[in-house]
This record gives sequence, structure tokens and C-alpha cells, in this order.
Amino acid sequence: MTIADYDVAAIMGGLYGNGIIGLHRAFTPAWADRMREDIEALFAEAMAIPGGVLPRGPERFYVEVQPERIRGFVDIATHPWFVAVCEAVLGPDYRIVEIGFDIPFPGAQDQPWHRDFPAPEATLTGRRLDSLAFNLTAVDSRLEHGAFEIAPGTQWDDIRGSKDDMFPPREQWQRYISRAVQKLPQRGDISARSALTIHRGTANRSNEARPVLVVGVDAPDGGYAN
Repeated sequence: MTIADYDVAAIMGGLYGNGIIGLHRAFTPAWADRMREDIEALFAEAMAIPGGVLPRGPERFYVEVQPERIRGFVDIATHPWFVAVCEAVLGPDYRIVEIGFDIPFPGAQDQPWHRDFPAPEATLTGRRLDSLAFNLTAVDSRLEHGAFEIAPGTQWDDIRGSKDDMFPPREQWQRYISRAVQKLPQRGDISARSALTIHRGTANRSNEARPVLVVGVDAPDGGYAN
């Protein structure tokens, strides 16, 4: 398929509505297996460097890497769906500003509900999304891996005054629990979301890690990399 084959209205409606959309089997399972090999090698390398990994709770880590360290990066950046989504929401001058991976290992616990960074004025007052996060799983996700939970439509929530303007207080959690949708992507799938949509990783009760590659993309005035 080409960029023109993807419907701009559907893309905009999904990201401005629920705050997340996806494409099943954008890549092959074998492609995802190679991505997992890269992630595992890069994680071992980062663990050997003081401060090389960012803890995100018990047995959960994030590592930012150079794009060229992921063999499939060019495949992602040039995929017609990826380009169509970026251009529809962020405009033709979008920038890929971050690539990394999140790994919840066995024993990882439920995260607090959060967004990935404070909402910018472009969103709070301008009602415009100026950044996107793309996720690609390295394993076929199962419930026991700890599903990614997201509360649709909450990219527009004003939680200024909460911890770091990112973590809604516990007394507001019922709003997100009641709206929560569990995502169980499979190898080769790709999703795009507003990183402002309130979400959390849940407890990994399996016997294996659940690595996920994350690609951050900004509009020219976006704030994903800030």
C-alpha cells in the first residue's frame, strides 16, 4: 500500500478521539524477532554502563538508543502507514526525535496512571496534538505479560497541579480504570498514540520479558523530546 491508501479522516478521528490507533501485521513476525535480538543486545550493553538504563518501577526499564542501532529503523520510518499517520497529525515537516525501548520483566508491577510528559499549551488550549508515540512489540503479548492499559480520550484531560503535571492523583484513578482498554499487540503490529493519553503498564506475571520499541515523533513545534 501507499501513503495515499490510508484515510486521513480515520487517522485523525482515531488519534483525536480515542488517542490510539494501530495497524496489524505492518511487519512480519520474523522482522519483529530481529528487533527483539537488537533490543536484548542493547539492553545488556546499557546495563553494563552506569546510568545506562532508566528504571520505571520494579523490574521495568527504559533505554534510549541511536536509531542506527535498530536494524529495522529505516523500515519503520519509511513504512507508508507510519508516514501517513505522521503527516496527517503532525504535518509534512514532522521530526523523529526519540527511539528507545521499554522492558517490563517478570515481577514488574502495575504502574501508576500517567502521561509521558506534561500537556503543552498546543493541546490544553489549542486542542492540537503536536507529538506522537509509536509502539512495536517484540513478543506476542499475552495477558500474563502485563497488558498495556490506556484510557481512551484522556489526552485532553487537564491534570495541571498533579505530580509533575503527569500523574493524576489516586482519587481520580477510577475515571481511568472505568475507561481502561487493554492492548495485546502481536509481533509485527504497530500502534500510534498520543503520549498524553493516560495509560499504564500492568504487572508482568509471566516468565518472560515483554520488550516494546518506542519511536517518538514531533511536529515542528512539538514537545516529545523536551
